[in-house]
Amino acid sequence: MLTRIKDLATKLAPRLIEIRRHIHSHPELSGQEYQTAAFVAGVLSSSGLRVQEGVGKVGVVGELHTISKDEHFLAIRTDMDALPIQECTGLEYASRKEGMMHACGHDVHTTVGLGTAMVLSQIAEEIGGNIRFLFQSAEEIAQGAGWMVKDGAMENVSAILGVHVFPSIPAGSIGVRYGALTAAADDLEIVIIGESGHGARPHEAIDAIWIAAQVITALQQAISRTQNPLRPVVLSIGKINGGRAPNVISDKVQLWGTVRSLHPETRAQLPNWIDKIVASVCNSYGARYQVNYRQGVPSVQNDYTLTQLLQSAAEEAWSSDRVQVLPEPSLGAEDFSVYLEHVPGSMFRLGVGYPDRIINYPLHHPEFEVDESAIVTGVVTMAYAAYKYWAKD
Repeated sequence: MLTRIKDLATKLAPRLIEIRRHIHSHPELSGQEYQTAAFVAGVLSSSGLRVQEGVGKVGVVGELHTISKDEHFLAIRTDMDALPIQECTGLEYASRKEGMMHACGHDVHTTVGLGTAMVLSQIAEEIGGNIRFLFQSAEEIAQGAGWMVKDGAMENVSAILGVHVFPSIPAGSIGVRYGALTAAADDLEIVIIGESGHGARPHEAIDAIWIAAQVITALQQAISRTQNPLRPVVLSIGKINGGRAPNVISDKVQLWGTVRSLHPETRAQLPNWIDKIVASVCNSYGARYQVNYRQGVPSVQNDYTLTQLLQSAAEEAWSSDRVQVLPEPSLGAEDFSVYLEHVPGSMFRLGVGYPDRIINYPLHHPEFEVDESAIVTGVVTMAYAAYKYWAKD
């Protein structure tokens, strides 16, 4: 069966590259992937899958039904949205939309999902169970997975697989990771409230800007001395707003940031920990404060058995030399984790780096490119893993 899957994927390669370039040229931002969704639905329908559009607002679900009497599905999830980045690659098929670019590889993810559906539809009579393909909107704003779940995309699903490109791994290889793959990502807003005054008489005011600087410093210092260094926390303040004029002491400053962590126990105590530090600084200087902590998506925790499945499928398809067991997680976030709150799953890293290039630009870079030979690698790995999943009994 592996040979047949590889042959089918290889024959489809020109069409898959065509699909990827079409999607790349026509990027759409999170929650606005209407043309992409229609295109995906058309490809799935032409491959004989049952298609439902408008799932999770803009998402698409395609179901491949087999002769199995088991009503459960193995889900395969890919995402479709682009980023608000001006593309600078100079490619012939570069983005045709000003200020939008597939700089995170979701065009490749969508193509791998479609290619997997196209391959498996041709061997449906030999697959031991049903497959549900989830083409998700709005991953970049960490909303799409929740929308999909709310609309019933995970009903009767027993497990889920996902893929994400990785430019630091050369095309033709993949990476698997046992346990934590990505971090939980939470949003933080801190408001410092002081008292306004003349810039020449700071002692008569409560300087919210100066106190905000102390808060930022205190948070960063406290991480290194109060958090377990084996359970990393990254807190980054990315936006500050405050002040009215150069010679006026500011009475209000707003800070916005992101908080990343890997361990659920650490994450659970972070809101209280941040509040105590902010309170300590503000109380020392007579300021008031507000801390608004919003939990975002949790950490992707790959299931051991399903990660083994992906590793064995890839090693059988490409040899163990082309499969990396990743030693470290990423502190990036992925709303694939939302699905894992419902069923076990695993996401693998698809190498898309050019082996002969000194520099492969990172994700979210305006010059990010992928080696398109990786598409077949992704399709074969995913399709064979799906086949093996239902052959496990």
